[in-house]
Amino acid sequence: MLIIIAGICSELLARKGIIVPGDAAATLDRLVASQSLWRIGIALDLLMHVCDIPLMVILYILLRPVNKDLALMELFFKLAQTAILVATKLNLFTPLYLTGDAHYLSAFTIEQRQALSYISIISDEHGFSVGLIFFGFGSLILGYLVYKSGYLPRFIGILMAIAGMCYIINSFVLILLPGISAKLFPAILLPSFMAELILCFRLLFKGVDIKKWQDHHA
Repeated sequence: MLIIIAGICSELLARKGIIVPGDAAATLDRLVASQSLWRIGIALDLLMHVCDIPLMVILYILLRPVNKDLALMELFFKLAQTAILVATKLNLFTPLYLTGDAHYLSAFTIEQRQALSYISIISDEHGFSVGLIFFGFGSLILGYLVYKSGYLPRFIGILMAIAGMCYIINSFVLILLPGISAKLFPAILLPSFMAELILCFRLLFKGVDIKKWQDHHA
């Protein structure tokens, strides 16, 4: 739940009001006026990825009785995703550097600063999509394990598998066919959001069938 809330707040509350699609000058102007909000967005993203680690362990413990090897593979896919997303967040610091008054920045014109700042933001967006490829394959495995578990509802496993396919398709379309990516996003990720939210609520408020989990574990 913390991951979902932090992700929504960083994207919709922190960055959405600052980034002007296709307009580097307006984006940098807004960022200069809202640097604290921009930094909060970065911090929320990093908090989200910190929470990824215990979640990976929790899911591994819950699902290893079904198939230990697949549960471990799912964990590694998610670990790769988190490492990529943390690394790509460094791009979001570049616009902050370009708004400063350091002497070395005099080598750049204002137009160059605007362009470099916007390129960094785009790089973060594409890095996010690359990370979601690994998350998508991990979600496919997660869906299979949930479906086969018997101690979590099968329909959640199906939803998570669909979510994984949506992530994979969305990311590869952005890489291979960027012209039609805007037509798919964000609609293609709505099934993913719903699947993760349903799994989150299930684990928070009902959990797993303990007896069946213990039987599998034995």
